[in-house]
Amino acid sequence: MTSTDQDTARLRAHTVAERERLAGLLAGLGPRQWAAPSLCDGWRVREVLAHMTMPYRTSTLGFLRGMIAARFAFDRYADRAARADTARMSDAELLAALRDNVGHPWRPPGGGAAGALSHDVIHGLDITEPLGLPAAPIDRIATVLRAGGPRSFAYFGVDLDGVRLRANDSDVELGDGTPITLSAKDILLIVTGRRPIPEH
Repeated sequence: MTSTDQDTARLRAHTVAERERLAGLLAGLGPRQWAAPSLCDGWRVREVLAHMTMPYRTSTLGFLRGMIAARFAFDRYADRAARADTARMSDAELLAALRDNVGHPWRPPGGGAAGALSHDVIHGLDITEPLGLPAAPIDRIATVLRAGGPRSFAYFGVDLDGVRLRANDSDVELGDGTPITLSAKDILLIVTGRRPIPEH
């Protein structure tokens, strides 16, 4: 097995473990928690999970049709799909969609195994943070940060110019400038636009 194969296998193992972890946490939620606001603006916990599990029930043709209807604006398409799915699926059905697909091989276009892990860890935080539930393990969050880097996180529109975010619980550093020391979780929340950069 090559080093690339080993890296892919490691990322894949993290992804499966994260899905299993989230399914276990979500199994204990009550109706109010399912309806609670997430870190994704305008989405409840239900919409976030619908979005996370959408690839498991959407064909390539269905995706293309949805993108065409949304005029190729992915965020618009994702919002419509999440709201449509939550309108027709119960909390139990949404949970089953995750639990039944922990081993699903889906990877985001161009994102590879790292993209699949990032998708689940980031959206997992969208759910667990406002509910006060445990976050992904530090090594899993650090893996996402190492695999992503500035180019990947540019999607979220966060400007790290003049700032270096340095983790105090792992060997992660992002940016080049004035150092700000935070947890790896806080760094991931910042670079994905979920939390502002602290004053420095």
